[in-house]
Amino acid sequence: MVLSRRAVMLAPGLGWLALLLVIPCGIIFVHSFFERGIYGGIDYVFTLENYRRAIDPLYLRIFLASVRIALTATAIALLLGYPAAYFIALQAKRRQMPLLILIMLPFWSNYLIRTYAWIVLLNREGLINRGLIDLGVIDTPLSLLYNDFAVITGLVYGYVPFMILALYSSISKLGPDLREASTDLGAGAWRTFLRITLPLTLPGIAAGCIFVFVLSIGNFVTPDLLGGKQRAMLGNLIYGQFLTARDWPFGAALAFILIAIMMLLLSAQAWLVNREREIAP
Repeated sequence: MVLSRRAVMLAPGLGWLALLLVIPCGIIFVHSFFERGIYGGIDYVFTLENYRRAIDPLYLRIFLASVRIALTATAIALLLGYPAAYFIALQAKRRQMPLLILIMLPFWSNYLIRTYAWIVLLNREGLINRGLIDLGVIDTPLSLLYNDFAVITGLVYGYVPFMILALYSSISKLGPDLREASTDLGAGAWRTFLRITLPLTLPGIAAGCIFVFVLSIGNFVTPDLLGGKQRAMLGNLIYGQFLTARDWPFGAALAFILIAIMMLLLSAQAWLVNREREIAP
C-alpha cells in the first residue's frame, strides 16, 4: 500500500523527467551513430565516425578552450560568491531573505537582454571605456569586447547567483555554535575558517562549482555575442552543427559527449553529498 502511494506520488515527476530529459537524450544518443545525409539531416547508416571526428585536434582545441574558460569562470564565481554567501548567512534571519532576493534580481530580466547590456558596457565607446578616459586612467579605449575576458565576464555575471545560493545553503546549516566553540578553544577567525567552516561547506562548494561549470561549458549565447565568431566554445560548435552545417549526427555526438560530462560531474557531486551525510553524526 505504501509502495503504491509512493509510485502515485512519484509518477508525475518521473514521467516529466522521462518525457523531457531521458527520451530526448536517448534520441540524441541514437542519432549520434548515423551518417549525415547528402543534403543534411540524417542518413540511417550505422557508423562510429562521428565520435572519431570528435577527438580530431581541431575539435579537441575547442573542447580544451571551453574547459579553460568554464573553469576560469567557475573559479572567479567561487571567489566572488563565497564571501557574499558567508556575509548573507551571518546576517539576522529577517535580513537574509531581502539579500537573497537582491542576488536573484538579475533573473527577473531576460538572459539575452542582460548579455546585450554587457556589449554596451564593454565596447570601445561603452560606459567603462568612456568612464576610464574621462577619469584620466587611460588615453585610448581598451579592447574589452570580443575576447576571452568578455566571455568570462558574461559567464560569471550570469551564473554567480547559482554559486551564492549553493554556498549559502551549505553555510547557513552550520550555525554559530561550531565557530563559537573554536573561538573559545583559542582559534583565531582565520584558523576557524580554514579548520571548521571551509571543510564543512565543501559539499556546497562542489555543488556551486559544478552548477557554474556545467552551465558555462554548454553556453553558446554568451560566447557568440561577447566573444565574437572567432571565440568558439563547445556550445557554439554544437549549435553550428545543427543549424548551419546541418550535420545532425555529428552535432548529436558532440552533444552526447557534453551530456556525459555533465552527468559524471553531477554524479560526483551527489556522491560527495551522500558521503558527507554518512560521515556526519
